[in-house]
Amino acid sequence: MSLANVDTDMIIPARFMKALSRSGLGRHLFQELRYAADGAERGDFILNRGPCRHARILIADRNFGCGSSREHAVWALADFGIRCIVAPSFGDIFSNNARKNGLLLIRLPEAACEELRDAVTRAQYAPITIDLVEQKIRLASGEAIAFVVDPDDRRTLMEGLDDIARTLRHEAAIACFEARA
Repeated sequence: MSLANVDTDMIIPARFMKALSRSGLGRHLFQELRYAADGAERGDFILNRGPCRHARILIADRNFGCGSSREHAVWALADFGIRCIVAPSFGDIFSNNARKNGLLLIRLPEAACEELRDAVTRAQYAPITIDLVEQKIRLASGEAIAFVVDPDDRRTLMEGLDDIARTLRHEAAIACFEARA
């Protein structure tokens, strides 16, 4: 998705944030870009095309997720099925919300993101994979692109932990502290 400064309102418009559940938000992901005013899909939008309808990885442009602090934006991406976003940069609050909700964000230079988009397009949207253990993006051609993720974020994602589970790993120490208090 080669569009800079995609804000959280573009990811999920505010009018769809009334739900108390994360479930179902994916159908409104990129609402204004995916659908015409009459509700029909726009054929020129990437996530409405063939294999991209089931995309798990989004290759975006700089400053993805900027704007207001909508955790719903991350929830909509996850509900749609997106598990990883590759971009040169991300909005700060969006990055924090993504980390807390298990969405992998990979930062690559703008030129690398453009090359990655071009390679995927040339291969007619052949699948790419993310190897979090080796920190490599693997293209269908066999090419691998290295990336670096914060070690704590990497461990949290690999272990499938959220903030509560991370805290509960220290349950014995917390109980000892509380017993002394």
